[in-house]
Amino acid sequence: MLQIHPSMDPISGFCHRTRIYTCLRPPIPLPPVDQPLSVSEFCLQTSTGGATTFVVNATTGESLSFSQFFSQVRSLAYSLQQRYSLLCQNNVAFVLSPPSILIPVVYFALLSLGIIVSPANPLSSDSEIAHQIQLSNPVVAFATSETSHKIPTLKHGTILLDSPEFILLLTQSDINDDAVKTVKVNQSDTAAILYSSGTTGRVKGVMITHRNLIAKMTVTRFFNTNQGGSNEEPPRSVTFITVPFFHVFGFFMLLAAVFSANSVVILERFNFEEMLRAVEKYKVTSMPVSPPLVLAFVKSELTKKCDLSSLQGLGCGGAPLGEDIAQRFKEKFPNVLLVQVFSIYSSLSIYVNTLNFFKD
Repeated sequence: MLQIHPSMDPISGFCHRTRIYTCLRPPIPLPPVDQPLSVSEFCLQTSTGGATTFVVNATTGESLSFSQFFSQVRSLAYSLQQRYSLLCQNNVAFVLSPPSILIPVVYFALLSLGIIVSPANPLSSDSEIAHQIQLSNPVVAFATSETSHKIPTLKHGTILLDSPEFILLLTQSDINDDAVKTVKVNQSDTAAILYSSGTTGRVKGVMITHRNLIAKMTVTRFFNTNQGGSNEEPPRSVTFITVPFFHVFGFFMLLAAVFSANSVVILERFNFEEMLRAVEKYKVTSMPVSPPLVLAFVKSELTKKCDLSSLQGLGCGGAPLGEDIAQRFKEKFPNVLLVQVFSIYSSLSIYVNTLNFFKD
C-alpha cells in the first residue's frame, strides 16, 4: 500500500509541504535500473504468440506469424553483426520507409543490438530529411528504392528493404540465440530518436531511453491486468494501426503489440473503404482514430456494406472530440466503446481490454 504523508491530500496527492503532486496508485514494479536490458529483449522475452499472426499487410495480404517474426529479428541481428561489424552500440540507424511488415523486424533487431532507431516520415521533403539526419547523425539507413534518393551518403550506406540482398539477411538458417553476440544494453541508453511535428518551429529530435519504453510497456500490462479486479491475462486483440510506425503513437503501439502478443493490421496507404474491408476480413477489435475519422464513421454509408461487429473499441486522440459527434457515433455503433485519448503515449490495448470495466 502507498503510504500517505499527513501533509498529502489523500484525494489529489498534492503535498502542501513540498508543493509536489504524487501518484496515489501503488508503485509498479520495474526491472532493477542497473540491470542491462533492451526494450527489444524485454518485449520478446514475455511475448508468446507462436503461429498466431503478428502483423498483416491488408493491401498485399502478406503476413508474419510471431514465430516468423522472432526468427527474422534473430537473423537480421546476426546478419548485421556479421556483415556490418563496424556498426557499434549507440550508433544511429535512420529508417525511411512506407508502411511494411518488415519495419517491426528492423526496429527490434536494431534495438536488440543497442543501435538507436530513428524513423522518419517517407513523405518528408529532401530538406526536412536532411535536417533530421543532421539532428540524429546516423551511420546507416534503412530505406526503399522509392525513398533512398532522399538520404545522403552515410558511413555504412543505405540498406534497401525491398532488395533481394535484404531478404537474405532475414533468412539466415540455423541461427539460434547463442549465435548473436550478446550486447550489453543499459536501460539508460537511448533506444530511439523520434521527431516532433514542427508546429512550433523546425522539427526537433526527441531521445527516448530503453527504460522509458520498458516502463511504458509495464504500465500498459499492469493497467490491462488489474482493472476491474481481474488478474487474468487480457484476451488477445487485433488492432488496426492507422498511425504510421515512424510516429510516436505507432511506435509505442508496435512495441505494445509484441509485448502483449496481439495482432496488428496495416495498410500501405490509408483508405477509409479499404480500412473497413480490413476490419471485416481480419476481425479487427480496436484501432486508434482521429476526430475526422470518427466523423467519417458517423457519416459514411460505406460502414453499412461491411461487417464491423468485431469492433470493440476506438481510442480517439490528436484533438478534442466534439460531444455531438461522440453521441452520434454511440447511436450508430452502440456496441463500440469510444474513448477520448488525453495522452498520445496511451496504448489502444488499454481501452479495449478494459471494456467490461467501463461498461459495468
